[in-house]
Amino acid sequence: MTRHVIGRLAATAFLAVVIGFFTLPMLWLAAAPFDDTPTITVSIPQFTLGNFQAILDNPYAAGSIVNSLLQAGGAAVLVVALAALAAYALSRVHVPGRDLLLYLLLLMSSVVTGTAAMVPIFELATRLGLIDTHLGVILVVSGGLLPAAIFILKDFMDETPTSYEESARVFGASPLQILRHIVIPLVRPGLATIGVWAMASVWGGFLFQFILLRDPEKLPGSVILYTLYTEGGAPKLDLISTFSLLYSLPVVAMYLLVSQRYGFRFHGGIKR
Repeated sequence: MTRHVIGRLAATAFLAVVIGFFTLPMLWLAAAPFDDTPTITVSIPQFTLGNFQAILDNPYAAGSIVNSLLQAGGAAVLVVALAALAAYALSRVHVPGRDLLLYLLLLMSSVVTGTAAMVPIFELATRLGLIDTHLGVILVVSGGLLPAAIFILKDFMDETPTSYEESARVFGASPLQILRHIVIPLVRPGLATIGVWAMASVWGGFLFQFILLRDPEKLPGSVILYTLYTEGGAPKLDLISTFSLLYSLPVVAMYLLVSQRYGFRFHGGIKR
């Protein structure tokens, strides 16, 4: 009995430490923007809204969030569209070496990281005239996300019953009509997963945006956040915390919206 009680107490203490480890940063993020003089510790704030006014006075802060929405949203749409087409083709057409190709794409996208591929990507973007453009960022980040997106979506496509497609084909439906009216409605949870994952990945991305963009008015929030430091490199905690809170709201709202619609509880192409 004593050993059981000690074990329960130890487990409870361990869970409390883990919960505190993840909760304290969130409490700091929620409190620091409203503190007149925030520090790195969590404390009762000296309430003020001046930090938000300071962010609004920044000439690039508000525009950077719009840039992030444009780049992350564009990449998410492109990744979902191309991954859906590729995953459907790979799921329905039995090509020799298909599975090996998928694993190689996934492996190469993991091994050849953005840092390792930055020089050839920058050279290619320069030759194509994509430097300092939103399109250049969208294309580059989408290319890095596509292999994993195709790999994930193919499982959803494989779980979709082909009998529906065969019935539509009997009535003369084209492959694109089958994909649009039958397959896509069945794999919408998978498309939502890929969309959220792609948008969140680009939303928090820094390297490609920092390298490919020159105009401060085109920089996303992840790069603008890097500029909220003093000339000596010290972080301006009031501005950083406030901008971080504002910058996280669109992603949280997107997650809650998709979670409410699909619940992130699905298996393959059809919910069970």
